[in-house]
Amino acid sequence: MTQAHHATLLVELLTEELPPKALARLGDAFAEGIAQRLAARDLIEGDLSFERFATPRRLAVTIKNVRSVAPEKQVREKVLPVSVALDANGQPTAPLAKKLAALGFPEFPVGDLERASDGKNEAFFLRYAAPGATLADGLQAVLDEALGKLPIPKVMKYQRPDGSDVQFVRPVHRLTVLHGEAIVPVTAFGIDAGDTTRGHRFLSEGPIAISHADDYAHTLQHKGSVIANYAERRDSIRAQLAEQAAGDQVVMPEALLDEVNSLVEWPVVYACKFEDEFLQVPQECLILTMQTNQKYFALTDDEGRLRSRFLIVSNLATSTPEQIVEGNERVVRPRLADAKFFFEQDKKKTLADRVPLLANVVYHNKLGSQLQRVERLEALAGLIAERSGADVALARRAARLAKADLLTDMVGEFPELQGTMGTYYARHDGEPEDVAIACSEHYQPRFSGDTLPTTTTGKIVALADKLETLVGIWGIGLAPTGEKDPFALRRHALGVLRILVEEQLPLDLVDLLRGAYAQFAGIDAVQESTQAIYEFCLDRLRGMLRERGYAAQEIDAVLALNPTRLDDIVARLDAVREFAALNEAASLAAANKRISNILKKSEGTEDAGVQIALFVEAAEKALYAQLEQVAPRVETQLAAREYTGALTALAALRETVDTFFNDVMVNAEDPALRANRLALLKALHRQMNRVADISRLAA
Repeated sequence: MTQAHHATLLVELLTEELPPKALARLGDAFAEGIAQRLAARDLIEGDLSFERFATPRRLAVTIKNVRSVAPEKQVREKVLPVSVALDANGQPTAPLAKKLAALGFPEFPVGDLERASDGKNEAFFLRYAAPGATLADGLQAVLDEALGKLPIPKVMKYQRPDGSDVQFVRPVHRLTVLHGEAIVPVTAFGIDAGDTTRGHRFLSEGPIAISHADDYAHTLQHKGSVIANYAERRDSIRAQLAEQAAGDQVVMPEALLDEVNSLVEWPVVYACKFEDEFLQVPQECLILTMQTNQKYFALTDDEGRLRSRFLIVSNLATSTPEQIVEGNERVVRPRLADAKFFFEQDKKKTLADRVPLLANVVYHNKLGSQLQRVERLEALAGLIAERSGADVALARRAARLAKADLLTDMVGEFPELQGTMGTYYARHDGEPEDVAIACSEHYQPRFSGDTLPTTTTGKIVALADKLETLVGIWGIGLAPTGEKDPFALRRHALGVLRILVEEQLPLDLVDLLRGAYAQFAGIDAVQESTQAIYEFCLDRLRGMLRERGYAAQEIDAVLALNPTRLDDIVARLDAVREFAALNEAASLAAANKRISNILKKSEGTEDAGVQIALFVEAAEKALYAQLEQVAPRVETQLAAREYTGALTALAALRETVDTFFNDVMVNAEDPALRANRLALLKALHRQMNRVADISRLAA
């Protein structure tokens, strides 16, 4: 039997250049797939510990404490039902002997078999110690499984030197597998495992021997000029960018950093420059063209103004980088010249002149052209501005121009700049500043955590844009279903909610939805869906408020009233939270819940109001008197939007309410008495639930 020991395991696939946008995911899946599958086969000693590596030309993993042989396992296996295994005289049958032989135990004594129920019948069970799998056998199965499960964006078919066809993300040149110092005899893609790899394509020559699995990263770095660890290489790029920035700020999107990291094995950052004349072009255009087309990092000063310097990440280290620098400066110049040309050409035509041409752009085949959409936005923005006391003319003008930059050359080249370019061109055209800013702000918030519009006009047009999309797309039957939301209606709804809640706009959400629906008059395909969209928005609001730390009970209490104005939602939630901390809260919440149940059972009965003359019990007289005292105070607090004070005022009712339920029979036999007591409870219920449905706070 093989003597078991444990050591670090190295598995590396050396390939042609892997797709950069998929490298990080491939590296993680490769390392985790192998490590976790080995652990599942009990080939890891102690806790699972592994390091992942991924470069443009390799996927690798080192795993600590990998066993050469898995431990023996105690196996309990069903053999046969007793009725089949023994004959009428209790003697072993031929099927039993055959089954034991098939299991590898031809001479196993029948008397040593375990006899127990299998859940239905009595059966024989065999207990034995099964030898553990060897690392070579286990790893071969692991490799086959893990490589087959990689998240490959597009499979490539290629031919091995022996003429066999192979499929993988890129051609594989080498397989390195070491357990400590020993090669593990496994294969992948027709390649046998070895103990050598190759380093950097240009900074290293010939095969590099890996003497021990623990030496993998160190050997590659010092002999092969490769930083194999993905995260370490990324940190190196980040540090070099900061150093080369020389006090400037690096425009460093995480996606760009990841992509560049996936293109180099030995990153070196060099500084380059371009002509100052290009700085006349909006800097967003220059930054985007450098990032998108060339994978360069722009630099800005402390105030965010673009510098005429930029940084590149090269895969070559040299003491004379002049050719690299000059080559990249030469390459970026035409790109910047294109951006300058687009900008100058676009300025020759005003945004206002472009608006009629939106008639030639289809928005949706059931909702008409972009011009028809703009006309709806213009009317809806004017309506929202009127209801919020804002400048109607500014709102309508901003909505009319907001989509015009879609027809510019710059946005045609860089769709990500829609809105941004609208602001630049509106300023060039001499439009009011609020109109210019709204051209970009009306897209906000674009994603979770994005900033909200800063101008009143921007907020109004943003609301109009999102409401029109919600009502129109929903109305033609394209509401989100499950995970499918191709028109991002969830994001649009959250945008509306954030603007209304965070900016505390005194606008009615249902009225806004109805106003949006009115703009689709004459389009039969759009069905009225105000209530469904309102409920959809409330569901989004629940999630949004939970993320802000409010408890489910608190949110449920406030939203149970189906509020249509959301500007005071946070104030109501804070009031509910403070009320819930009072000693009287639990008792009043329970009483409110009891009242709700009583009133539900009496729905449909006529409410003639409270008649003082019909009071019989002292407890009902006391409750009415105290309610008459509390009601004006509650009203005053509500008028001042002091919701905490309104709820706190109700706390004074606790003892009187408790006494009422102890001493008074609500469902009295006398119909007039019963109706009067129900009327009293209705009046109490109305006062108790002006801020929130506090019955939802009951345990």
